[in-house]
Formats: sequence, structure tokens, C-alpha cells
Amino acid sequence: MKKVVLIEAPTNLGLKEPAQGIEPGVKFLPEALDKAGFSRLTGINEKLRVEPPAYSMHLDKASGIRNSHAIAGYSKKLAVAINSVIEQNKMPLVIGGDCSVMIGACLALKQKGNFGLFHLDGHTDYMWPEYSETKAAAGMGLALVAGVGPGTLANIDDLRPYTKEENIFCVGNREYDDKYVELSVKSDMRYFDLEDIRKQGAETISHQFLKMVDEKKLDGFWIHFDVDALNDEIMPCIDSRNADGLWYDELQRMLTPLINSPYFTGMEITILDPTLDKEGKYIASFVKQVSELFKF
Repeated sequence: MKKVVLIEAPTNLGLKEPAQGIEPGVKFLPEALDKAGFSRLTGINEKLRVEPPAYSMHLDKASGIRNSHAIAGYSKKLAVAINSVIEQNKMPLVIGGDCSVMIGACLALKQKGNFGLFHLDGHTDYMWPEYSETKAAAGMGLALVAGVGPGTLANIDDLRPYTKEENIFCVGNREYDDKYVELSVKSDMRYFDLEDIRKQGAETISHQFLKMVDEKKLDGFWIHFDVDALNDEIMPCIDSRNADGLWYDELQRMLTPLINSPYFTGMEITILDPTLDKEGKYIASFVKQVSELFKF
């Protein structure tokens, strides 16, 4: 198994303020995981950090997305960092930050070849500005990496799409609004909501994805893991809560075959807000469970 390198990407540019004058606290996730012993428990001893621009609520009128130009610039910096790790034959593990870090990750992979994306998230994040109430990039991330949406973020360096829809598994959604879900179902992605996971089994979906990667002879794949895919009882420290979600044993069964695959290229963890976990008990449990996945 390749050596893992942590890439801290503490951006919150892809989120709207939770309250007037209050920044989203996801930018504190790298420090919170480190304090809870993530690096020690995983044995990861190499890391680098990509500093983001200052937070803003700026709404770009041309794209209809908040902070679109700042996010585009940051995504290019993050792509450079990710590719520097891959070129050393190591595995990048990006710690966000919000879901917009996926833009930088998929941009990096597009620069390298043709990759798949396993998108594990409590929301599809497959929408564009006219469907978004917040106009925040984090809620549009999957559409943007698939090349759908304003070119400022969906077509950086004329590389649209960063990931082809037919190479994406959208997994874990439990926002069941018909119009919201319809956007994903009508796309060329493979869509599996929480009910599908429970019916088919977490391992089954992962093995279907690995079969697709192998049959298409892709250059590898990336995992996007938004912690709001987890059950609200064990992970309430997020910006957009819904009832239910995956338990840790289901998460382990889903991610273990993916992370152990020779096609596994890297992963990102996003949206956990340490400011919503004053006692640190949810983060401590999260670190204990997720670190098991990276004990190679």
C-alpha cells in the first residue's frame, strides 16, 4: 500500500454563513483531527497545507456562485499539491474544508488521465445556480466536476468535465425532494440513495463501482467523503442535517474494499465543523473509526 500524505485544505469559501457575520467552522477540521490523534492513530507522518483565501460572502453575478473566482484559484493551487503527492507515488488524503475541495481534486486527476469518482455524501450536490437557494459552491460540487454549470468553476483551464458522469457513483443521498433527486437520476451517473444502500448492501455497491473502474480500464479513482453521509445521531456537527444516515459499521463495509483497491488514488474528507462539537466527543469517535481505514 502506498504511503499516505495528508493535505490540509481548510477552505470554507464554498459555504454560506450559518448566521450573519459568522464564518463556517469547517476550516478548523484539520487542526481538530490532529488534536484528536488522527495522524498518530493512522501512522501518517507527512503532511502539507494549502492555505485558502480569506472567507467572503461575495456573490459573483456572472456565474451565480459565491466566491467563484476565489474558489477557482484555490482549486488550481490544491490540484498542484495533489499532483505533487501522486507524482511521488504516494496517496493524497485531503482534509477539508467544505465540499468545494472536490473541484481541485478532480481537476488534478483530469490533468493526469481518466479517473472515476465515488461520491459518498448525504446530498447529491448535483445542481447548478438556478436551483440553489444559497448559491454556494459546496452544494453544486458534483455537478461542477462533471462539467455542468458556469465555466468559472466547471471549465477551469478548458478541462471540462474533470470527471465524466458515466464514471461517477453518487452514493448516500437522503434529501428526497423529487425535483432535487431528478437532476441526478436524469444524468449519466449511477445513483444510489440511502435506501438503495440498505437494500443492496454497502459492499455490493462498492464492488459494482470497482467492477466499473476495472472494465473501463480507468487510471484510478477518487473518494469524496462528506461526513454528512453519516447517521445524524453519530455526526450532527454539519451544516445541513437530515435524519438517518450510515452507521460506522456500514461506512467501514463500504470504504474498506475501495481503499484496499489497487485503483484507489486518493480521498477527501469534508464538512465536519468542529465548532459544533464543543466537547469533541463526536470528533473523537470519528477519528477512532476512520483511522481504522488507513492503518495499512
